[in-house]
Amino acid sequence: MKSTVEHLSPTRVRINVEVPFDELKSDFDRAYRKLAKQVRIPGFRPGKAPARVLESRIGRAPVLDEVVQEAIPAKYLEAVNSGEIRTLGRPDFEVTKIEDGESLAFSAEVDVRPEITVPAFGELSVSVDEQEVTEEDVTTQLDELRARFGTLTGVQRPAQEGDFVSVDLSATVDGEEVEEAKTSGLSYEIGSGQLVEGIDDALVGASEGESKTFTTKLVAGEHTGRDAEVTVVLNSVKERQLPELDDEFAQLASEFDTLDELTADLRTRLARVKKMQQGVEARDKVLEALLAAVEVPLPEAAVQGEVEAREHDAVHAFDHDEARFAEWLTEQGQTKKEFDAEVRTAAEQAVKTQLVLDAIADAEQVSVSDAELTERIIYQAQRFGISPDEYVKRAQQSGQLGAIFADVRRGKALASVVRQATVTDSSGNALDLDELFGETKSTEESAAEPTA
Repeated sequence: MKSTVEHLSPTRVRINVEVPFDELKSDFDRAYRKLAKQVRIPGFRPGKAPARVLESRIGRAPVLDEVVQEAIPAKYLEAVNSGEIRTLGRPDFEVTKIEDGESLAFSAEVDVRPEITVPAFGELSVSVDEQEVTEEDVTTQLDELRARFGTLTGVQRPAQEGDFVSVDLSATVDGEEVEEAKTSGLSYEIGSGQLVEGIDDALVGASEGESKTFTTKLVAGEHTGRDAEVTVVLNSVKERQLPELDDEFAQLASEFDTLDELTADLRTRLARVKKMQQGVEARDKVLEALLAAVEVPLPEAAVQGEVEAREHDAVHAFDHDEARFAEWLTEQGQTKKEFDAEVRTAAEQAVKTQLVLDAIADAEQVSVSDAELTERIIYQAQRFGISPDEYVKRAQQSGQLGAIFADVRRGKALASVVRQATVTDSSGNALDLDELFGETKSTEESAAEPTA
């Protein structure tokens, strides 16, 4: 077999392949066996007719067609592997010559990974926000902890923000009642933002037994995005009484004996969280600086595939109802043209990110262990609220296991870049990345989060 590669652009090639018929013997054998099972020939059991008898019955053309269909993909992969071509997506095949008994020639046009020159990672420099634990931060944590141990007491006064109320809800759209929006005895904390927009304004100042009506947009059900007249009836009002902030509370809410010990522990935990936030910010900004320093020609097919995936996800939220999606865009003050441009920009950024991180992973020979892949699967399964086995099953069915592997590998590549970059805070102080990220594994986990 002979093959040559023509570079049509930095991201697309044409692979020309010529295969002597001598190399297609096994393909002819398979073709004869397959066709013999499909054709009944008197005097022979199905699948047992000799090749010459089969050809005399059905002709040579069906045999050649079967051979070509089987041989081209296999010979294409052989040519790709022998030439170490980094292909992207599916090729477009064209049979250019069939000389029976002599040779088969075909071409395949396919996108390829472009050559990427990355900067010296040590030259990358980013600044992240300072993350100091303030007294306000500690007070907020203490108040949230007190709220968990608070008690609800009924009050005879108008409702106010922070109260817990019991309400009945009903709604109509164009004068017709929305059955799924009707509920009784619903418990709700005023100001939590857990229900429809406008309900907090309606409830504040209302008294027990009072009914209020307001207009809002529904956020769920078949009338999602439609204006509805919502009626809320206030059944009862309770306020939360918080425990005193003292040693007794510390013993109730934690393993500590004193409030000072509890406060010190909260401060330590907050400092750890803020370090993690610095780490995430450093990762994102290093990636941003890396992409800004690299020119990458983008394969159009890869970009278009990403665009289509994002558009599918957007419309999927509306059960693929294009009219409802268009209505939602209008409500958001965005035209379809603006949405398409936004999606295109995001898709190009995503493809560029993948290509750059893949190039770095290749250059640094980044590998992914079974333990790392399992850890990512468990993490993703927890995000979706399913078992790891179920997540793997779904990933296999959708052909996404390879994408999960690639995502972990890219995360490790980015972790390597972050470790070599210079990261300072807003005051110009260089940050200790070992202190910021801890063990190398933690850096990889942080950097392996979705980047686009």
